[in-house]
Amino acid sequence: MDNKKLGNAGEDLACKFLEKQGYKIIERNKHFSKFCEIDIIAKYKNTTVFVEVKTRKNSNFGSPLEAITKNKYENIKKGILFYLSENKIKDYRIDVIGITLKPEIKIEHLKNI
Repeated sequence: MDNKKLGNAGEDLACKFLEKQGYKIIERNKHFSKFCEIDIIAKYKNTTVFVEVKTRKNSNFGSPLEAITKNKYENIKKGILFYLSENKIKDYRIDVIGITLKPEIKIEHLKNI
């Protein structure tokens, strides 16, 4: 499985996970620049939730959440600020979901990072 397919599979799992928790998926893979893409934009009650998803086949090289660097986080924030101003959104948060596929599927959801 190449990285693109792995990422898409992880995002599909994350969407299903979020929907089971009561989230409504608004958009996926929203691009703001070549440096910024928001994986999932969802609505939970009255809050817009921007979700970064990291997927790994296994944990041999660490947790998927460890792959979210300070630089990546800063780029995500820039895209979110643009989206907020464009859509007049006031109530929002940033979540991250880490998914490990093997030996069994493990989903970690960190809210309001």
